[in-house]
Amino acid sequence: MDLEAKADALMDGLRADLERLTAIPSVAFPGHPKEPVLQAHDFVADLLRDAGVPVVERIDLPDTAPVVWGEIPPPEPDAPTVLLYGHYDVQPAGDPRLWLSPPFEPTPVPGGLRARGVADDKSNVMAQVGMVRLYGGRPPVGLKVVIEGQEEYGSAVDAYPPTDPERFACDAMVIADLGNLRPGTPTLTTGLRGAAELTVEVRTLAEPRHSGEFGGAAPDALLVLLHALASLHDAHGDVVVPGLRRDPWPGAAFSEEEFRDLAAVHDDVPLLGSGTLGERLWSGPAVTVIGLDAPAVDHAASAVVPYARARLNLRFHPLQDPHDALDALARHLLAQRPFGVPLTVTPGGTGPGFEARTGGPAYRAALTALEEAWGTPVSYVASGASIPLVNGLARAAPQAEVLLFGAEDSLCNQHGPNERVLLSELRNTVVALAAFVREYAADYRAAAPR
Repeated sequence: MDLEAKADALMDGLRADLERLTAIPSVAFPGHPKEPVLQAHDFVADLLRDAGVPVVERIDLPDTAPVVWGEIPPPEPDAPTVLLYGHYDVQPAGDPRLWLSPPFEPTPVPGGLRARGVADDKSNVMAQVGMVRLYGGRPPVGLKVVIEGQEEYGSAVDAYPPTDPERFACDAMVIADLGNLRPGTPTLTTGLRGAAELTVEVRTLAEPRHSGEFGGAAPDALLVLLHALASLHDAHGDVVVPGLRRDPWPGAAFSEEEFRDLAAVHDDVPLLGSGTLGERLWSGPAVTVIGLDAPAVDHAASAVVPYARARLNLRFHPLQDPHDALDALARHLLAQRPFGVPLTVTPGGTGPGFEARTGGPAYRAALTALEEAWGTPVSYVASGASIPLVNGLARAAPQAEVLLFGAEDSLCNQHGPNERVLLSELRNTVVALAAFVREYAADYRAAAPR
């Protein structure tokens, strides 16, 4: 079967359906209408049915958008089952003034399309639909398709798979919620950093006091907090919190020039930390001050600040226990007593990281498939982002190999304004998925006892 020719023949239809799906503002955040989310669910379900998936169901769980469930039985007893994952909900569009075109009006750009959610994750949903279309609904493996509708906000779906392991039983799974290190570079993601948050606050005075009369002796809460926050990093910007794991990163990574461009770092500002970018971004910790309660500059009074508070986001090694990581950060802050003033630390939520096993038959099949689709050797990276359902799926099917690849790329600006996908990446992902199930089925049959 000429997979590339078949994928090429499908692209006009896939693009048209991607535009229709992306035009649906399926934002599953509080305060946004539910109707578009349900509309996107129904559209995806119809796409799977029309592609030849014989079993398409709706899974309803409390306080979350419905999940699209699809299933194709294995074509023969010795064929493996592959689970495909994606999501049809999207991030809010943000400030519309930052968009070059309306966020929910798919707009052509050189080589692709611009719209909210067109990369994250609707292009990956369409790549899965495309693979099923390519095989006429009869792939050489059994398929289970899980397309959830509230991934961006978080939902009860994350904890559901281990409660229904038979439904999610499979031999391998492809998590299609990310993509390539750069356009044209086939990439497997082998690790996801974990995430946690906490709040640290300082109270020193009952109320503000005149800085001329009391400053110099009255303890300034904001100054105390800033000293505590400064203790988290050394002079290079490396995190120095004891107990947070950092390992060398052996895979591919961005060049500094690429990263500076991606992160929009000003030319005269150095990057934080030392060591490789892979260590700093994927196999080591990061602590970010994501919120600060303090008097606003425009309305500041000449007074000693009595109260200050900060919210910290922690990203940690894929294999570190999330509670251990959060405890390490909390212990470090509680041990700081700038000028003798104690801090109050309130732990927030945590999410585990994930590290995929490599070297198995599904991994080998994916290496072959990705190189076939893009025509160049595969790189592997990790990600600082989190995909909460991955751990739930892995617990439900602990023996299954987990593969993470898709149609996005590092330049797609997911979660930001002017998100875009390249149609070449979508096309190649269809080819890669089709080649993967072909290679995996053949390897699985060859290894089966006779």
